[in-house]
Amino acid sequence: MTETMRPNETTVPGLHTHDPQATLEFYESLGFEVTWKQLKPYVYLAFRWSGFELNYSAAPKNLDIAEENTGGALVMVDAVAPYHEAVTAAMRAAHGKVLSRGLPRVTRLRPGASRFTLMDPSGNSLIFIRRDEPEGLDYGGSSELEGVAKARDQARIYREFKNDDRAAYRHLKSALRRHAATATAVDRALAHATLVELSLALDDPDQARTWRAELAAVELTEEERQRVERELDHALHLEEWRDGDGLRG
Repeated sequence: MTETMRPNETTVPGLHTHDPQATLEFYESLGFEVTWKQLKPYVYLAFRWSGFELNYSAAPKNLDIAEENTGGALVMVDAVAPYHEAVTAAMRAAHGKVLSRGLPRVTRLRPGASRFTLMDPSGNSLIFIRRDEPEGLDYGGSSELEGVAKARDQARIYREFKNDDRAAYRHLKSALRRHAATATAVDRALAHATLVELSLALDDPDQARTWRAELAAVELTEEERQRVERELDHALHLEEWRDGDGLRG
């Protein structure tokens, strides 16, 4: 019988570690199983969590982890929220807080979002992605929208798919200044709520309070106000999630 290729392959990402001990401690703190640990004569580490595996070897000497482009892997899952919950719970248990800045860290997950990123101590990124994530995203903002509403959609893409809060903030701030006169009151208020969240994500609580004060001055119907408050809750949840002082009250 002639052997043939079969579509049942298994791939295991091979990543780099600049500090094997830090990599071991990080993944063990998250509940990963260490399936292989070798430090001499060369570094080789292997981990397993749920149904996937990661292997690590020594990083090249000129690696700059601050650039955060060491390597990475996509982890395709049926639902991302359980993975995010498991990671953040393990971080709180190990560190007393969620690691959301620097290396290592995990990005936030807004309700309904389809991906999040886990960065390891060596600058590798594990991107957990829902299998049925929408295809054909318009990175310039939905063509069905315009003005501030379109800018909010583009800011969402920057925030959730490119992990670039600063670009999202700059784009939405600029669009709000340019299109405020022609935007509806609820679109302006939703933009302010998003800017509150992005300011907090960028460690600027003073600016977040400024945006919230501007939001409060926008005249809205009760139905519109409830919609905006739901959006603002994402910002307040972010601050509480990161153990900050919060803006409630």
